[in-house]
Amino acid sequence: MSAPKPAPGGPEVALRQGLVGSILMTVGSMGVGWLAQGSVLIRTWPFIVARTTLPAVIVCTVLVCVGALLLLRAWLRLNQRVGAWTPEHRPLLKKALWYWVTPLVFALPLFSRDMYAYFGQGRLMLEGLDPYKSGISSLSNYFSLGPDTLWTEAPTPYGPLWLWIEFGAVLISGGAPEPALFIFRLAGVLGVVLLYIYIPRLAVMCGLNAERTIWLVVLNPVLLINFVASGHNDSLMIGLVVAGVYYAATRRAVRGVILITASIAVKPITILALPFAGLLWAGKGARWPRRILCWGATAGISLGLLAVVGVSNGLGFGWLGALQTPGTVWIWFAPVGLLAHTVGFVVQLFGSSGDPVTDVILTVGKVLSVLVVLWLVFRWPSGEKNFTRELLRNTAWAFAAVVVLAPVIQPWYMVWLLVFFGVTGISDGWQMKLVYYLSAFFVLIALTDQLNVFGWIPIDIVRAVAIVVGVVLVLHMIYADRKTHHLFHAPRFWKRLSRSER
Repeated sequence: MSAPKPAPGGPEVALRQGLVGSILMTVGSMGVGWLAQGSVLIRTWPFIVARTTLPAVIVCTVLVCVGALLLLRAWLRLNQRVGAWTPEHRPLLKKALWYWVTPLVFALPLFSRDMYAYFGQGRLMLEGLDPYKSGISSLSNYFSLGPDTLWTEAPTPYGPLWLWIEFGAVLISGGAPEPALFIFRLAGVLGVVLLYIYIPRLAVMCGLNAERTIWLVVLNPVLLINFVASGHNDSLMIGLVVAGVYYAATRRAVRGVILITASIAVKPITILALPFAGLLWAGKGARWPRRILCWGATAGISLGLLAVVGVSNGLGFGWLGALQTPGTVWIWFAPVGLLAHTVGFVVQLFGSSGDPVTDVILTVGKVLSVLVVLWLVFRWPSGEKNFTRELLRNTAWAFAAVVVLAPVIQPWYMVWLLVFFGVTGISDGWQMKLVYYLSAFFVLIALTDQLNVFGWIPIDIVRAVAIVVGVVLVLHMIYADRKTHHLFHAPRFWKRLSRSER
């Protein structure tokens, strides 16, 4: 297939569009970003006036929506304007990352208040409470810390490394949320930097274009929004696991296992990568005795490190009991969660309790995900020349099984899959179009989900504005924007209309 021709105007135009988008999001965050009652310092800043009246909040909402979708469009147009990615484009990619990330570092938390939960959990650590047994509600005046109600009663599902980061952030900040939030943001940026470093290396090992993979994965607006603007610790988690997988694939397995263990110690979901790291350690053509030996060594190193950490912080393996915390909710676009609760609701309409049926369906989903992961672990590569690529693709499918069969799918879960599928190959056909649609969908979900306003501002009106502006701009990008509509498989009537106007 011949390389696409670059669009006129040069890629710098797309870089500037993305920069404007990030700046608009940052400015808009001053009106609708998450602000805790305890954020005393921020409440003294002049920008607080943007949160005090409905017109000002609506303006900020529009700025956030326009900024996020301008960033999405800039990402699409950057690929179009480059045409064919080459190593000479690496400085351009670095510049784009710098342009698009820097403004978001200074935004108020957008689309999520998880960073306030991190702050509350750090307070628990500072006061000598066990975050694996106590929720944030154990703190006095906990409601002023700004966490989601899910975290006020629930124990933390995070690993010991992240607890140390939370503790350190609270300690360094002197108990003030603003500096602590900035530290969490920097941890998110560190994760993005790790991805920028190691994703192209894995892509090359898998026989892919490194620069195209950086654009596809690292500069994806869903990643930037969730890892930087929202500040999710998934950024550091994924950055560490990708670095670990790279070293495991380059015969530096011990270093790789240590990094993967560090990732597990942020969020334990990346324990899925351990058995595949063991197979990478075993190497192509390894027989069962060597595979089992490498699996044992991988598990031994990882469990040993986690045990040492558990002893040092006095919390042991307490995080194992808290792993179900995220699974206590469900979301409408998670297939298993939607099916389970819909069937349960129908059963309830006929006079029976729907809870047992819902629980059975959710349990079946969990069991299926475990079976799929085990099958992928024991499914040895078929003899394909690129052993690393096939094993990493199995890793991608393992994460996909866990995500798709879970009762809840968060927007940043898409980034987990994008990373592993991205480094093993996403073609320019229907697979790329699926990425475009999913990126647009999850950006839109972020815009219309969590916005924070003062109590006297009618949140329903603000959310309605976000939904209308977001949906209109996404539909415009998919169906009417002459530069981007063809990327989404425009309907035939639009193609005929375009020809008739020539």
